[in-house]
Amino acid sequence: MSIADIFRVLYRRWYVMVPLTLLSLLAGGYLATTVPVTYESRAEMALLNSARVARPAPSYGNPLAYTSGSLIGTADVLIRALQSPETVRSLRERGVTDAYGVDFAANADGPLLTLTVTGEDRTRVLDETRRITDYAAEQLRTLQRQVKVPEGYEVRSARIVPPQKPVSEPKSRYQKVAAVVAFGLAGAFVLSFVVEAWAAARRRARGLPEPRGAAPSAPRPGAGRIRTLLTRPLDAAAVLTGYLALALFLPSNLALPALGGAGTPANVFALLGLFWYLATWSRGRIAPAPGTRTVRTVMLVLALAVLLSYVANQDRISSQKEILAADRGLIVLLVWVSLVVVASAGIQDRKRLDVLLRRLVVMGSVVAALGLYDFFTGTNIADSLHIPGLNSSVASVSVLDRGSFTRPRSLTAHPLEFSGMLAILLPFALAQALDPARRAAGALRRWAPVVLLGGGLPLTVSRTSIIGVLVVVLIMMPRWKPQRRWTAIGILFGSVAVFKVLVPGLIGTITGLFAGSLNNADSSTQARTIKYPKIYEYFTQDPLFGRAFGTFTPERYFFTDNQYLLTLAELGALGVACLLLLGLTGVHQGGAIRRLAGDEADRELGQAFFATSMVALVIGATFDTLSFPMFAGVFFLLLGLGGSCLGFVRREAAAHASVPGPPVGPLARPTDSPQLVEM
Repeated sequence: MSIADIFRVLYRRWYVMVPLTLLSLLAGGYLATTVPVTYESRAEMALLNSARVARPAPSYGNPLAYTSGSLIGTADVLIRALQSPETVRSLRERGVTDAYGVDFAANADGPLLTLTVTGEDRTRVLDETRRITDYAAEQLRTLQRQVKVPEGYEVRSARIVPPQKPVSEPKSRYQKVAAVVAFGLAGAFVLSFVVEAWAAARRRARGLPEPRGAAPSAPRPGAGRIRTLLTRPLDAAAVLTGYLALALFLPSNLALPALGGAGTPANVFALLGLFWYLATWSRGRIAPAPGTRTVRTVMLVLALAVLLSYVANQDRISSQKEILAADRGLIVLLVWVSLVVVASAGIQDRKRLDVLLRRLVVMGSVVAALGLYDFFTGTNIADSLHIPGLNSSVASVSVLDRGSFTRPRSLTAHPLEFSGMLAILLPFALAQALDPARRAAGALRRWAPVVLLGGGLPLTVSRTSIIGVLVVVLIMMPRWKPQRRWTAIGILFGSVAVFKVLVPGLIGTITGLFAGSLNNADSSTQARTIKYPKIYEYFTQDPLFGRAFGTFTPERYFFTDNQYLLTLAELGALGVACLLLLGLTGVHQGGAIRRLAGDEADRELGQAFFATSMVALVIGATFDTLSFPMFAGVFFLLLGLGGSCLGFVRREAAAHASVPGPPVGPLARPTDSPQLVEM
């Protein structure tokens, strides 16, 4: 269904679209004038070692001179105490009635704390920030007196940043206005096509012809470029290509201000893609591809778990920010559902699926190349991209270093997201490079993505990247023939030697990361793992449904750097089970494709889907994978594409089995097909 066809339906059903659009605009205007503006003030404090401990070496343990991780445990205890119900009651007695938060300062490995207060009265917010900062220092002394810390050995506190002048936070108001307007427009769009489908069914029942202009349009000869674009029929591969271009070529932290982190241009486009699919399906122009229902069923189970958690969260006293975060979580869930539905049910041509997978690998290779540029130049190319109308949805991330190396992030939000992206795309680059149908494309076009994606992984200087490479190697390599397997092993050892020569010290830094983690001597690992027991406290508050998806934000709580623990806090045990089921569904799809495939290329492709799902399952324990929009979007897109590919392979296998007589050979794709080397 083309864009022109969609507008024709909306024009015919103007009596549905226009009134609902006006009502949504009026409701948004009413909220804009009635919802009050909130203000936020913040302060920062640091914990200092006792005077007696510092005496042998005056700079030792002093975060003002040397950031030490030895007081992280003390800071963690203080944060727990300040967030306890007893502290909330005590602060209310002292006049602190607005919402406040206490957590480790962003991007800090040492005992640095951030205290924030949010409210509607600017003067009151500033006064409450002063009170809670004083109370935090007092509470630190009280806690130490309770455990009878000897005199002179008390941990001290120091204000690093005094309470700041409150600044307005209009985002919550804008988000409410945008939500009402978007909901109204979406409802008007869907209802218009429901009315159109109902009217078409009545005409068919009465034997009446279709109205003028209801037939599918086609570009007229000699039409202009814009008219041709509007009247050209769209397919799912074209829609998803547009999504990938926005998701991979725009910095993933940029979003529409009114929608927060969920409002990235790629997410908005994915929702529009879902509306395109629903409009096309309602007009009878497309039907869900046979044999692809499994992945959509699992997504439905995950969606139900998120909705149950959202409903259960209504009984809990939540701050305004948590409520907005839960609403954004529903938007993100709908984006993921859109990708899975359009990819699994919308792709009707196997050649278009192959083309889309090649486009994904090529675009991912461009992202990898930009990451290589960041590594060797010591810059963040994403910081130089400023797009009017888009703001960063996360705190500014400076150039991150580890050892003497810059950790690249390319257009992603963090080096961990960059490494995860490369790891889940590498299996498909290998499968396409080894595809006999693409030999005519030349060695450079086939192997350049493998070099860029595989070569970029160690340069992220992270444990996640190495774990991802190991998972890919352990899954892909055993299925290869002995000659190819030994060649790959030789290339791996040769790559290690090349990195030792081209980037001296990189291999030692990476091995030191794993050694430090095993010995619990790595400060970043300590800062993460010391927070893990706190997850149990939040889990016990609602062990089945959790606190609602998207509400466990670092600004309000802390970074988990573990998707399973984060899901445990947000969606409870039910959410973790659904997350594991989702990953295992991807593994099942890859294995089924490999078993049913009629040629070697499809078997390699099935193994790639298998490897990608296993990588996502494993590295989910090393960082919160679904909190990063680029990684999460590509992961769910690959889940949908795996379902689509399995449907094609199942239908091919069924058709092959139904042919009478002796076998006629595998249903191999022609190696000289010009469509298969299309980029």
